[in-house]
Amino acid sequence: MRLLNLGILAHVDAGKTSLTERLLHSVGVIDELGSVDAGSTRTDTLALERRRGITIKSAVVSFRVDDVTVNLIDTPGHPDFIAEVERVLGVLDGAVLVVSAVEGVQAQTRILMRTLRRLRIPTLVFVNKIDRRGARDEGVLRELTERLSAPVVPMGAVTGLGTPEAAFRPGPVRELDVLTEHDDDLLSAYVDAAVTLERVRAALLAQTRDVLVHPVHFGSAATGAGVPELIAGIRELLPAADGDPEGPLSGTVFKVERGPAGEKIAYARLFSGALRTRDEVPYGAGAAKVTAISVFDQGTDVRQEAVSAGRIARLWGLADVRVGDSLGAPRREHGHFFAPPTLETVVVPGPGTDRRSLHVALTRLAEQDPLIGLRHDEVRQETSVSLYGEVQKEVVQATLDDEYGLHVTFRETTPLCVERPAGAGAAAEFIKKDANPFLATVGLRVEPAPPGCGVTFGLEVELGAMPYAFFKAVEDTVRETLGQGLHGWQVTDCAVTMTHSGYWPRQSHAHQGFDKSMSSTGHDFRGLTPLVLTEALRRAGTQVYEPMHRFRVEAPADTLGALLPVLAALRAVPRTTDTRGARCVLEGVVPAARVHGLEQRIPGLTRGEGEWESGFDHYAPVAHGAPPQRPRTDHNPLNRKEYLLNVTSRVSN
Repeated sequence: MRLLNLGILAHVDAGKTSLTERLLHSVGVIDELGSVDAGSTRTDTLALERRRGITIKSAVVSFRVDDVTVNLIDTPGHPDFIAEVERVLGVLDGAVLVVSAVEGVQAQTRILMRTLRRLRIPTLVFVNKIDRRGARDEGVLRELTERLSAPVVPMGAVTGLGTPEAAFRPGPVRELDVLTEHDDDLLSAYVDAAVTLERVRAALLAQTRDVLVHPVHFGSAATGAGVPELIAGIRELLPAADGDPEGPLSGTVFKVERGPAGEKIAYARLFSGALRTRDEVPYGAGAAKVTAISVFDQGTDVRQEAVSAGRIARLWGLADVRVGDSLGAPRREHGHFFAPPTLETVVVPGPGTDRRSLHVALTRLAEQDPLIGLRHDEVRQETSVSLYGEVQKEVVQATLDDEYGLHVTFRETTPLCVERPAGAGAAAEFIKKDANPFLATVGLRVEPAPPGCGVTFGLEVELGAMPYAFFKAVEDTVRETLGQGLHGWQVTDCAVTMTHSGYWPRQSHAHQGFDKSMSSTGHDFRGLTPLVLTEALRRAGTQVYEPMHRFRVEAPADTLGALLPVLAALRAVPRTTDTRGARCVLEGVVPAARVHGLEQRIPGLTRGEGEWESGFDHYAPVAHGAPPQRPRTDHNPLNRKEYLLNVTSRVSN
């Protein structure tokens, strides 16, 4: 029995969850079709998903097609939940990208296809809603080729397009030029008029699995048209899961949820080896014993004693597991597939809401979504969350209410800026000199690094000059301290070099134990490093950068006069303008803080005909007004006296 871990991906409202329901119904897993509008679908299980009719959390359901067992993963389509999609991509063997025959290629469609191709995940395209008025076939094929830059191969033709009787008629591959572009033998056979159906089919199979082409099926999840042909394509064209069940254990956790008793349940894909109940499993920074295992089978999950390579399983017993943890031997990291969140908001507890309970609830939500960070301010007793957009804020609010009984509101969403060093700066403090209360010598130099480098740490002192634990304490503290720069934002693209080091060796008196007052400890280095690093940053100076989104808006050409002044007022900068008949396409950049306002105004400015898409592009220096400040949540090493009072009792006079 072959295994296939299959993702269903799409722009929001393309019909992805409806297609999942139709697939499950067609293969006999469910007897009655669920409805997104009625909130009765198999994969949208959260109360909020059923109310809003959108997928928020990825869900796994299994079915069989002849000799293939398919683990189907339904993912969110709304861009605010792109982090959920990111986690799924790393465990897929193949994917189906759903595109609406009415709306065609949309913003999220382009992002998803680019990522699928970059990760080399074999992908079929399903053009849905061919029964809807305004449905297109040839127009959508052109968009797939032009806007996605993806070589596509139609697997048949549509009859009755745009009517309830619309149907998909499979036929011979017409786009031989797409296949011959990557196959010289097929090209020679084509020139010699010696092409056979078997030869074309073999080329299609090989090139689909090599992510050179994307077969396109048409159909309707609502009527079932084209779905049997899609199922056949999934079985025949997409590759089975691989992995050696006898090899060393290697897997990835892509989802974490809580069970009825509050216990953690990890969803993991095994790439190698096998896992049994009561096995001790290394993961993340620790290890734990697996207490129970379940796998997905015919629409449900069943308990098993073991799971082997290729399968997706639910695991109990890993109390400290986090999304993204490796089980056993780590696989090669892909890094982030999508941009991090660029917005932030403060969670305001409602009347009667306990702050401690709120903090626990938010921590649990964050552990399920590692790209959504929490930031707690002890001084102001405030917690802020980083977000992708306004819809996600509504979801957090509803989840806290539904699942935890906590009523909250939010302050206005603000952009999540970063700081970068403006120049080079250095500072040092020496043991028992210049009112240094710590038994440590630390010198640091800060310099700008190329954009995208993050933070690097290096040494100009001998590694053997002091115990390694002290160097590690300095490096860890440097990285933690750079979470809040001179203006309170995370410092990035920064090279930090340790230029001076020194310590007092372990001291003891005769017949007595270890004397802390005469011996350096890790506490001394962790306490001194923020003061030295902050002074080096102060001398280097930092500049605040705000997140910028690239945008693309397509609208009637005669609305350009109304659109441009609004774009300018919201600091959007068009870079290219392309007029295509009665339509005009503007592309440019806009501050992330202005995106939601523009999205709200585009329909009114374009008579409802405008199409807007945007996504994070880069960080740009804040050019208007004073640099935005972010309240600090640490002991504030910018104020030496205040810092020392908070950190240690050994304060110099």
